[in-house]
Amino acid sequence: MAPRATWKGYLKLSLVSCAVAVFPATTTSQRVHFNVINRKTGNRIHTKVVDAQTGREVDDADRVKGYKQKSGDYTLLEDEDLDAVALESTHTIDIEAFVPRAEVDEIYLDESLYIVPTDDVGVEAYAVIRKAMEQEHLVGLARVVMYRRERLLMLEPRGKGIAATLLRYNNEVRDADDYFDDIPAARVSPDMLDLAVHILKSKVTKFDPDKFEDRYETALKKLIAAKRQGKELPEAPQPRESNVIDLMDALRKSVKAGKGDGGSQRRAKTATARKRAPAKRRKLKKAS
Repeated sequence: MAPRATWKGYLKLSLVSCAVAVFPATTTSQRVHFNVINRKTGNRIHTKVVDAQTGREVDDADRVKGYKQKSGDYTLLEDEDLDAVALESTHTIDIEAFVPRAEVDEIYLDESLYIVPTDDVGVEAYAVIRKAMEQEHLVGLARVVMYRRERLLMLEPRGKGIAATLLRYNNEVRDADDYFDDIPAARVSPDMLDLAVHILKSKVTKFDPDKFEDRYETALKKLIAAKRQGKELPEAPQPRESNVIDLMDALRKSVKAGKGDGGSQRRAKTATARKRAPAKRRKLKKAS
């Protein structure tokens, strides 16, 4: 079943606009989910919403959002009040600017979304916006009201469509200096750096998400199966102690371990070449 759109409205660039729908680009439906169970009865537990003072359960109709004032009192806000926060971005994704993708710091990236045209009339306008960004290697910056907040959006071409990423505001990102300033300066010798770079290069590959299995989910499912069948539960592997006394020696050993894999491949290639060599010599004799 196709996911339900989280937002519907219009994508706008200057005077060009088209009707679109926004869908979540990711899902957690494949993760293992738990319910809270009463150990004594084996029944599922339901959480009740109760009044903090009286302890009595509160009906849905009596629940309302409240903003706490400095005095301790609450200003109550109905759904209609929140809907009255009228902004153009409530119904329109208006692209305000374009920047090179590399200029958007990864730490600002939040939730990923897909933007899809919802009628045939708007397909051409949608395609023009996507193609222009693709040709100029730019991403769009826009605003949209989602989850009762105005969010920043980064729009970029993806295949035949447009992917969007919700961006965090600057005041939501903590300053890295608050965490990294106290790290003492370390002098890295050229020899150590050369060895580390060699190890890095030996492990360079292409990013393939299919190679990254969620090993915790797999282990969790095995544990659940073992528990259900009354089998002994698998033991978690113990972490290896990391006690590096000589960093240079550890780097050298890492390089040698990498060469071991490469050496076996080279030996295999040499053996294959030797098998082919006699055939080549025979051809030379015959030609002479």
